Parts: sequence; C-alpha cells; structure tokens
Amino acid sequence: LMNHGESEAGDIEVIQRDTVFQGFYRLDRVRLKHRHFDGSMGPEISRELFVRPHAVGVLVIDPETSELLLIEQFRVGAMADKYPWQIEVVAGLVEPGESLEAVAIRETVEEAGVAISELEKVFEFMPSAGGSDERFTLFVAPANLSRAGGVHGLAEEGENIRVTVVSLNQALQWLAQGRINNAPCMLAVQWYAANRDRLKKKWGK
Repeated sequence: LMNHGESEAGDIEVIQRDTVFQGFYRLDRVRLKHRHFDGSMGPEISRELFVRPHAVGVLVIDPETSELLLIEQFRVGAMADKYPWQIEVVAGLVEPGESLEAVAIRETVEEAGVAISELEKVFEFMPSAGGSDERFTLFVAPANLSRAGGVHGLAEEGENIRVTVVSLNQALQWLAQGRINNAPCMLAVQWYAANRDRLKKKWGK
C-alpha cells in the first residue's frame, strides 16, 4: 500500500512524452501508468501537461505601518472574469541560473519600484497540479512604503502595473468581496493575517 502518496521507484512509469506545442510556454502530452492505492499498477493513461518555469512572488510589508504592497495588472486568463485587472503580489518567472531570491529582488524593483534586501520564505505550492508542473514560491519582505505607488513594469514586455499600498483590513475586505481572486495573493493575504504579530516582533516595530 502507498504511504500518503509518496512516490518510490517504479510507482510511476512514463511510456512516452512528446512536446505538442512550444511557445512562450510549453505543452507536453504524457502517456504513463501509476500505482494505485491498493498497490497494483493502474492502466495506461494520457495527460496533457502545461510546462511552466518556477514562479516567485513577494509580499512587501511596511514594518512601520503594517501596510502591504499589492499590484494591479491586466491578465489574459481573467479577461472573461468580472476583474480582468487582477490585484496581485509582485511576481515573476525564474530564468535559467537565477536564484529565487534574485528573482524576488529584481521583480520588486521592476514591478513596484521598491528596493528590498531582507527576505523570508513563506512556502512553495503548486497552483494547478492537475494539468501544470508550475511551482510558486512566496516570500515576504520589509520595506518603507511611504513613497510607493504609481505605474511600473517593463514597457518592452507590454507591462502596465499599478502599485497600491493598503491596510491588511482593506486587503481582507477585497478577499471577502472576491476582488482578490488569484491564488498567490489570496494565500499571501491570509498568511499575513496569521503572522502579522510575529513579523512585527521580528522586524522590531
């Protein structure tokens, strides 16, 4: 019997894997067998896998005011949603040879115009393991947000990103109203609500 879904050698047998589309992202078709919970090997199945680079997000907090920095930008995946302009945490994709921390620092400057140095890893999660191998690592970082704001992003990448600094109560209201409805931001706001007091002590404010 399998122990809580942990994989051992022979539990997954990949029969064939082909790339059926390669653009900015990649789509693979995978034929495989995997072990069932009763210990037997299941039948061959076919799955399509959306291949994405590792993503990194940063929740930037002002230790003086306990306010958080969020960004707002258009997202094609949400264009049929009530809110195509999503409220998010700063985030970006990891490029080959780049550390997670380096991405966090770079993206915070590019998307929000804010410099950070101290980072705490919050957690890593898979946003949509049913069809994608994407992993998302969330960090939290302190910064003075008294001058944060405006519109940022790389023009050559078509980015148009608005920065907003809000209280935790405002962010929680947006969460309850469905105004924040993407997983990384929802998780970040809920995590901060549970850890605000600890962070205040850690950052000495």
